[in-house]
Amino acid sequence: MTVLITVWGASPGVGKSTLCTGLSQWLADTGQQVDHFREEEILTRPQFAAVAEEFKTTGTVALGTLIAATTKFVDAVVARGDDVVIADALMPFVPTLLAMGHGEETIDAFMTDLTAVLARVRSVMVFLDGNAESALSRAVTREGEQWMDWYVGKLAAYQVSPPVADVASAVQYLLRERAVTLDAARRKDWRLIVIERADELSPDEVLRVAQRRLRPWLKTVTHG
Repeated sequence: MTVLITVWGASPGVGKSTLCTGLSQWLADTGQQVDHFREEEILTRPQFAAVAEEFKTTGTVALGTLIAATTKFVDAVVARGDDVVIADALMPFVPTLLAMGHGEETIDAFMTDLTAVLARVRSVMVFLDGNAESALSRAVTREGEQWMDWYVGKLAAYQVSPPVADVASAVQYLLRERAVTLDAARRKDWRLIVIERADELSPDEVLRVAQRRLRPWLKTVTHG
């Protein structure tokens, strides 16, 4: 059975994409067939074409569209026979649902459907925890000062709660996003690995922690 590692985090800048790249390289070096699903690929992967088109047309995505796209994604994964899929900021879509104004009851029902769809793969979520304000500062260092204005503006345009108008309110929203994401995964008994204080660790240190904690889930596909 293909292992799906879905990587999320407490904030932009916490190191999700860097960890996904490191995990992909590590697993490929062990001889595994690895599919690295990058964050931006939800707009280009054929299985998610309906999601991209619906968002482009309406600015939102129906829950049924997300479930149908995920079903196509799992069908493609099973057909290819990948050993491991590394998904950067993809499932469980909780930040997307919050941005569309959905409450926790709706998210819980959606997670029930999503969990059933993902039953054909062996999934584990790695969550990089840490201080959202610190992680946002790291993102600004990487992307430039204008990035923060763009990010706050993006959140302000969504139906998030609490509403976002500045950096301080963005941090408060990210705290809620973190809580709802972890809560949803735990209620549905997802395999969950939380790496604490990831914003204080170097990328190599985060990778080593993730490797060590993933090994029990990957023992059928990794060596040594």
